[in-house]
Amino acid sequence: MIFSKCITFFRAAMVGVLALGLAGPAVGQATGEEAGFQQYLQLLAARARGEGVRESTISQVMAGLTLNARVIQLDRAQPGSSSGPIAAFEPYRRKHIDASRIARGKRQYVAAAGQIAGIERRYGVPGKILLGIWGHETDYGGYTGDFDLPRSLASLAYEGRRRDLFADEFIATMKMVDRGVPRSKLVGSWAGAFGNPQFLPSVYLRVAQDGDGDGFADIWTNRTDTLASIANYFRDAGWRTGEPWGVAVNVPDSLDRSALTTKLVSPRCPRVFDRHTGWKSMAEWRALGIVPQSGSWPADDVMASLLEPDGRGRTAYLLTGNYRVILDYNCSNFYALSVGLLADEISR
Repeated sequence: MIFSKCITFFRAAMVGVLALGLAGPAVGQATGEEAGFQQYLQLLAARARGEGVRESTISQVMAGLTLNARVIQLDRAQPGSSSGPIAAFEPYRRKHIDASRIARGKRQYVAAAGQIAGIERRYGVPGKILLGIWGHETDYGGYTGDFDLPRSLASLAYEGRRRDLFADEFIATMKMVDRGVPRSKLVGSWAGAFGNPQFLPSVYLRVAQDGDGDGFADIWTNRTDTLASIANYFRDAGWRTGEPWGVAVNVPDSLDRSALTTKLVSPRCPRVFDRHTGWKSMAEWRALGIVPQSGSWPADDVMASLLEPDGRGRTAYLLTGNYRVILDYNCSNFYALSVGLLADEISR
């Protein structure tokens, strides 16, 4: 909504000021920001028209949008990823793979057994991995966010720090509406992720699936569509059917870690991948004295890298190419490890 009266401007500005904890004299600045935001919306509307979005959709999505200072504040408060010590994994693991989340996952696994079997055949991704993602992202739909997506994405694009990313996602949101997604569904996290799997709009357009054949890819309330959509994402990212994500192992003290460092530099999330060794076959790792904690062992020719998230003497992991697929979903070792471990617990 564009404010037209001074008192309304004042009230809106003061709400933003109080939310951000700023001093009172910023009222004029707040109204100026709103005017600039409204002008920027017209640029987004012009781009949407140029990409074929219907005029009725543009009007529907943009009606009443105002700048959301809160999402800008949240974005600026995000910690950097290139410096500082790396925390221990174990506290994170305990928090994200707790008994309650495992139990809910097991119930979902049983309740959706028929649908999961069909999804596994079609996409080649284990149902336990799909539930691991769903459970980790939104606790099986328990909380999916309550921010208005178009408002959040437009505000973040206007702020400019990551303008290209958020402008692209704003246009993708309009294309979702053009495809038949109700405007009321456009609610999610402050950064634009939504639904059970927390897809961004561009990801929804690319991989969302109508798993039950009712004509609509409903990743908000439909379990079958949710699981099929996650499976399609994983297949698209290169999941290898029949290969595990990794295995928990014990590493001998005598292992020469200096001889295992990788010479490859990842262009994406380098700090995440720097923690991994180079690749070796499972047979080669076994020859180095590494043994699985559970007694199971993948095929000898499966390639894996070693990660010791809590340092020497603690549980380590041999991680396959499928672990890298989980990282494609969220580029964090702690995230990918917890998804894999939660999946394993759900299927026990």
